[in-house]
Amino acid sequence: MDTNQYLEIFLEESEEHIESLNENLLQLEKNPEDSHIIDEIFRSAHTLKGMAATMGFENMTRLTHKMEDVLQEIRSNSIKVTSNLMDVLFKCIDALSSMTGIISESGNDSYDIENLIELLGTNNTKEEVAATNIENSKSLDNNNINVYEKDIIEKAASQGYKTYSIEVVIDKNCVMKSARAFIVFNTLDNLGDIVDSTPSVEDIEDEKFDDRFTVHLISKHEKDDIKSKLISISEIKNINIEELLYSKEIKDNKRLEPANNLSSDDRIKHSKTNKSVRVDIERLDNLMNLVSELIIIKTRLEGLESNEKNPDTISTIEYLERITTNLHDAVMKVRMVPVERVFNRFPRMVRDLSRELNKKITLNMYGQDTEVDRTVIDEIGDPLVHLMRNSIDHGIETPDVRVKKGKPETGVINLKAYHEGNNVIIEVSDDGSGINFEKVKNKAYEKGMLSADEVEELSNEKLVKLLFEPGFSTSDTISDISGRGVGLDVVKNKIESLNGSIEVKTEVDKGTKFIIKLPLTLAIIQALLVMVGNEKYAFPLNSISEIVNKNKNEIHLVQGKEVVMYRGKVIPLIRLHNILDLKSNEDSDNFICVIIKKGDNLAACSVDELIGQQEIVIKPLGKYLSNVKIIAGATILGDGQVALIIDSNNLF
Repeated sequence: MDTNQYLEIFLEESEEHIESLNENLLQLEKNPEDSHIIDEIFRSAHTLKGMAATMGFENMTRLTHKMEDVLQEIRSNSIKVTSNLMDVLFKCIDALSSMTGIISESGNDSYDIENLIELLGTNNTKEEVAATNIENSKSLDNNNINVYEKDIIEKAASQGYKTYSIEVVIDKNCVMKSARAFIVFNTLDNLGDIVDSTPSVEDIEDEKFDDRFTVHLISKHEKDDIKSKLISISEIKNINIEELLYSKEIKDNKRLEPANNLSSDDRIKHSKTNKSVRVDIERLDNLMNLVSELIIIKTRLEGLESNEKNPDTISTIEYLERITTNLHDAVMKVRMVPVERVFNRFPRMVRDLSRELNKKITLNMYGQDTEVDRTVIDEIGDPLVHLMRNSIDHGIETPDVRVKKGKPETGVINLKAYHEGNNVIIEVSDDGSGINFEKVKNKAYEKGMLSADEVEELSNEKLVKLLFEPGFSTSDTISDISGRGVGLDVVKNKIESLNGSIEVKTEVDKGTKFIIKLPLTLAIIQALLVMVGNEKYAFPLNSISEIVNKNKNEIHLVQGKEVVMYRGKVIPLIRLHNILDLKSNEDSDNFICVIIKKGDNLAACSVDELIGQQEIVIKPLGKYLSNVKIIAGATILGDGQVALIIDSNNLF
């Protein structure tokens, strides 16, 4: 069987199962007696093993099979969950993650797992796990129908579910019966909850059956619906389905999820899974590009509308505008993904680093369902890792230091996401030591960045800015984990490349908060079009605070630099025509200022003329112009002209 066509699906589903294993192992460490969590972990490992076996990845199959043995021992209370055992299981998850990366690049799972197999063996008190044979414990009622325990059927029936016994007959000429069985199990798993099977799952995987096997399923689907989905699988000869209605005892082989775990949340999860479909990212990007072109044409038609006196033409263009806007919103919603996709990596990271540094840390996460465009999600992961590692390593103190300061010995890190207008805000805060400004001053002086007098004159706000300078760190020793300041220049550059901003709030011995502000999307934005000289430029609307008129008499010089007063504050004046090397058309006395913002900082940017607000499509400049920092991209206007987009973050 050619498995190459299924490789991409295998990798996607493997990543999902590995993520699920990570999350549930963290929960198991907190609640080692929770049988439901153990069942979920077992189920993920079991599914991963079946997928790997079907694809022919022997190392992944061996490792997950060995993990299954240990998990089965935990389920049967033969061994207890210990910190050493958890460390080994987490190492296995890391190995599985590495294997998926290797498979993605080379198509094989060449990875040394012998040490992990040995470690799992030392934790496992029994080498073999008893596989219960359901066949002998089956019972029949008077109508010769297989049945379940009374409480299971009643539980299912009370929630509107039906219990089925499904006999699957595979064509005798089938070469890989286990592969067909795996597809059957996957199909049934999307239709309901599989309770058990005859013969056991292990025997089915090892092809220790003739040409048929029986599965018991709890589902809301009708019998004909289930049969039609199964019979469509190639090399399936026949499907026999019977609904179970009577109460008799049947032995659970404990190799699949128990039948009495029928929570409404699980039902919702199944329902959502059935209604979702995987879409290649390139197709979404292509769809967005087509919508972008449509918006450009719509804008051009709006320009023609002013010269058109025909009421029908005007109403048609207005209707087109509504449709285009709705289409744009629909495409954007398809591209939106929850930040949970990024947040999920941090509980494990906090757990590992706190153990390594002998610290006690609690991670609280809020707003995981906050949605952002996938282009933003793909880029924000690394900056957040930098900030989280800094908080863990140099923000949170050790338990003994915290106790001396009168704090609880367990530190707290909060990771929060929420929407604010057309932006998403991500906050990383800790209740640690805060930023030591005296230390920042000393380091700035030691590195020759500032003189002794300049250092003493700096406000705390300006000292915080030094943390984002390349190579600046307040750490006394080089750490392979982080340092408050190490990598912050990388964080700043990455966020600003996304048209976002970052600000810091800190208080000594109270903690530090990093606030990241990002646009919801990088593809289509609202912008203010302006004239500078004879050229048109666009400012992203989310970077503008206000537009004001100023008189030249209001310009003052501070240390040789032009400033103006704005709402009681002194802010710098930026002559845009000087930066862009253009001839200004400014009036002799009055000029227009676009007040731009970057976090809490403001600046007045002089322009010659305002054109108006417009929805624009951002087009990248390409790698040859990537060093032009003050230009974020370009857009095509309705009249076909190109307008450059100002990156206001780089004007400060």
